[in-house]
Amino acid sequence: MKRLLAILVLLMIVVGVAWDSMTGRAIDSLLDEDVTLLNDETMQALLPLPAAAPQVPLRVSLGERLFFDPRLSADQTVSCAACHRFDRGGADGMPVSVGIGGARGPINAPTVFNAALAFAQFWDGRAATLEEQAAGPLHNPLEMGSSWSIVLERLNADPAMRRDFALAYPEGLSAASVADAIASFERTLLTPDSPFDRYLAGERQAMSPQAIDGYQRFRDYGCISCHQGVLLGGNMYQKFGVLGDYFAGRAVTKADLGRYNVTGREEDKHVFKVPGLRNVALTAPYFHDGATDSLAAAVAIMGRYQLGRELSEEDVTAIVAFLESLTGKQPVAGLAR
Repeated sequence: MKRLLAILVLLMIVVGVAWDSMTGRAIDSLLDEDVTLLNDETMQALLPLPAAAPQVPLRVSLGERLFFDPRLSADQTVSCAACHRFDRGGADGMPVSVGIGGARGPINAPTVFNAALAFAQFWDGRAATLEEQAAGPLHNPLEMGSSWSIVLERLNADPAMRRDFALAYPEGLSAASVADAIASFERTLLTPDSPFDRYLAGERQAMSPQAIDGYQRFRDYGCISCHQGVLLGGNMYQKFGVLGDYFAGRAVTKADLGRYNVTGREEDKHVFKVPGLRNVALTAPYFHDGATDSLAAAVAIMGRYQLGRELSEEDVTAIVAFLESLTGKQPVAGLAR
C-alpha cells in the first residue's frame, strides 16, 4: 500500500510540473508581441464566412427574378428587394419598412445578406427556414398584403415563368416551388472576403491596428458571448436589456415583446434573435426599433444595457473600427433579370 501511495504521489508531482510548464509557456506566448489574436482560444468561436452551398442554377435564377418582382404584392408595387436593398447591405435604411399603400411595419427589416447561415429568421425567430420566411412578408397586410393564390395566378399567366418553373421543379409552379426558388437565391447572398475574414485566414495586415484593438475590446468586454460564430451573431436568442432596462420610460409595443409573441412565455419578453454583425456598418438604423443611425451610438447602447458598463470614447471608436472590418464583398443585384 505504501508503495502504491508513493507511486501516486510521484505521478501527481510529474503532472503538476508538466501543467506548470504548459501554463507558463501559454502565458509567455500570450505576452509575446509577435503572437496575434489568431492564436487566441476565443477565436475558436469565430469562423471565416464559408462559400455558399451549391444551388440549382435555374432555381437561383427564378428566385432572383421573383425577389425583384412586384407582382408578389397585392397592388404590384412592392418586391422583396424593396425592403432588402443591395445598396443598403441587404436592409432598407429605414427604422421600419414601408409596404403596400404606404403602410408602415412595426419593426426594423433585418438584412437578407448571410441570412442563410442564421439559425432562425426574423427578430423573433418565428420562421425556422428561408422558405418559411419567404411566405411571411407575402401574407403580411402591412408588407405585401398578398396570398399564394394571387401570386400563382399572376405567375401562371406569364409563359416564361410557367415554362421555367416546369423545367426547374417536377411540380412546376406552386407555393412550395416559389418559396424554394426565393430561398435558393437568398442562399447565394453571402458576403465573403471581409478584412476580418482575411485576418482569420492569417493575413495579418488585413485589419488596421485600431480594428485589431477594437476586436480585443469586443472580446475582453464580453460582446463575443452573444456575437459569435460565423455571423458574429444569428445563432442564439438574448434579452435586450440584460443589465439595464432598455424599455424603461417608453410605451412598449408588440414588436418590443420579441420572442414572447411566438412562445407566450413570460421569460421571453424582450428576447430577440441576436443579430449577426457582418456588414453592420452598412445596415443602419440599428436594433429592432431602428433607434439610431449611428454605429457608435449603437455600440454605446449595447455597452450600457447588455454589458452594464459605460464605454469610453476610445472603446467605442476602436470597436466601431472592428465592426467596419466585417464588411464583405457585396452581392451584385439583378444578374438574372
